[in-house]
Amino acid sequence: MEINLISDTVTKPTTEMLQVMFNAKVGDDVFKQDPTVNAFEKMVADLFGMESALFFPSGTMANQTAIKLNTNPGDQIICDKWSHIHLYEAGGASFNSGVNFNLLDGHRGMITAEQVKAGINDPEFYHAPLSKMVGIENTTNKGGGACYDMDELKKIRQVCVDHNLKYHLDGARLWNAMVVKKQHPKQFGELFDTISVCFSKGLGAPIGSVLLSDAETMHKALRIRKIFGGNMRQSGYLAAAGIYALQNNVNRLEEDHRRAKELGELLHQLPWIEKVEPAETNILIFEVKKHLDDKVVIEKLKAKGILISSMGQGKLRIVTHLDYRQVMHEYVLEALEKITF
Repeated sequence: MEINLISDTVTKPTTEMLQVMFNAKVGDDVFKQDPTVNAFEKMVADLFGMESALFFPSGTMANQTAIKLNTNPGDQIICDKWSHIHLYEAGGASFNSGVNFNLLDGHRGMITAEQVKAGINDPEFYHAPLSKMVGIENTTNKGGGACYDMDELKKIRQVCVDHNLKYHLDGARLWNAMVVKKQHPKQFGELFDTISVCFSKGLGAPIGSVLLSDAETMHKALRIRKIFGGNMRQSGYLAAAGIYALQNNVNRLEEDHRRAKELGELLHQLPWIEKVEPAETNILIFEVKKHLDDKVVIEKLKAKGILISSMGQGKLRIVTHLDYRQVMHEYVLEALEKITF
C-alpha cells in the first residue's frame, strides 16, 4: 500500500465522479457551445455573486490571465514573498505580462493592510514601477494552509480602493479556508476584482480552475486564454467533475483538516521534531531537529509506503486529501510514532 501525502493534487476521480463525467453532455467550448461548461461557469459565478466565470485547464493559467488583465508591462504586483504567483509559476508574471513584484515579509504567507499601504510606490515618482495589483493567496501553500481573517481582507480592499489598485485572490485552496472559517463565497466575491479557484486539489476533480470577475473583464479573459493556449473543446467532461465536486466534496474537507491536525498533535510529541506549524487546514509543515537530515526522514517514511515532500530549508510537508482514508491515517500515525534515530 502506497500512501501519497505529497499534495492534494494526487487524488483520482471516484467511481461516482467518473460516472458523471461519462454521462456529461458536451459541445465545442471554443465556440461556447458546451452546455456542461456553460452550466459550470454559471454555477461558480452565481456561488461567488460575480458576473462571469471562465474555465481554465490550470490554476497557474487562471492566475496568469488575471495578472495580464490587471496590469500593464512595467507595473508592479504587491504580494507576500511566499506567494504562488511569485515562487511557483515559472516566472510567468515577468514572461507573460512584463511585471515585477514588491515582495512583502508577511506571517506564514499572509500580509496586512498596513504592509500593503507601505509597499505602494508613489505614482508620481516615475523612476519606480507603478504599483497596480495586490495578490492574495488563501489558503497559503508555503505558509502551511494558513487562512486570512475576513476583516484583514476587507482592510486590504480599502487600501486598494484608496490607491486605485486591482485586487486578485489566488484561491487555489479557498474551499478549505471557507470551510474552516465558516465563510461564504459571496464574501470574497464582494471584495476582489478577480478570483481564481481550483477544483483539482481538495475537491478531487482531475483537472481545472475557474477565474471570476465582472462580465467585461471576463470577455477580455477569453482572448487571453486563447493566447495562452488554454482553449479546450469538449471540456464538459472535465466541467462535469467540477460540478460533482462542488455538490459533494466541499463539506468533507473537514475530514482532511481533522486528520492534518491529529498528525500535527502527534508530531509535537516526537523527540526528533524541532517545530510544527499550526495545522489550520489540510497542509502540515514541520521541521526535524537540526542535527538530522530531512532526506533521511523522507526515506524512512518511503520505506513504510508513505510519501511526503520537502519544502526546502529543512521544512517537510504533509498534505491530507480525499484519497487519504481513515485506515491509512491510523497506519501513518503508527508509523510516525515508531520512527527512531
